[in-house]
Amino acid sequence: MNNNLNSFVVADSSKCIGCKECEVACFAVHNKNNNVGYTVGTVQTPVIPRLYLVKTPSVTMPIQCRQCEDAPCAKSCSVKAISQIDNTIVVDEKKCIGCKNCIMACPFGAIDLLPKYDNGKEVVQFNLKEESHDELEEIVKSTAYKCDLCIDNGEQACIKACPNNALRLVKPLDEKKSKNKMAAQALINTIKQL
Repeated sequence: MNNNLNSFVVADSSKCIGCKECEVACFAVHNKNNNVGYTVGTVQTPVIPRLYLVKTPSVTMPIQCRQCEDAPCAKSCSVKAISQIDNTIVVDEKKCIGCKNCIMACPFGAIDLLPKYDNGKEVVQFNLKEESHDELEEIVKSTAYKCDLCIDNGEQACIKACPNNALRLVKPLDEKKSKNKMAAQALINTIKQL
């Protein structure tokens, strides 16, 4: 049995109001090297969060990585850009080649392939150009983006930012221990009544 089950963030769709605060907080935490300001008009790159809000007529909630223990995305990555670090599945953006294998492998649709930015500028593909209007244009490098539980931040920005407490961190081992304690206490209470 795996004693190190990965934690993950879940959303309560009955509490989610669709405000996108989680997306903005996620983007700000993961883009400190992109000259991201914290006021309107100071953001110099597109807002690219590592979770995304889904709105339907009946449900609104963010979709996030479940940090699978047997992560299909990591298994499918041909360049080993996805690995497990501290019980979190993480993408190494420098290794990612944008092959889309992880997107196809993810059972939750929690990975996206989007342009890569560094220091507020698009990162260009090395030695790769495309033809456009009688000239060759540089192609922007794409990379896989997914929730990494704010591994470099110490706390999950989306949870902290949610004004309606719709997000929470699930720690499977803690929850299992809690259920075991409750079951043991119920058994003790039953025995005492006999």
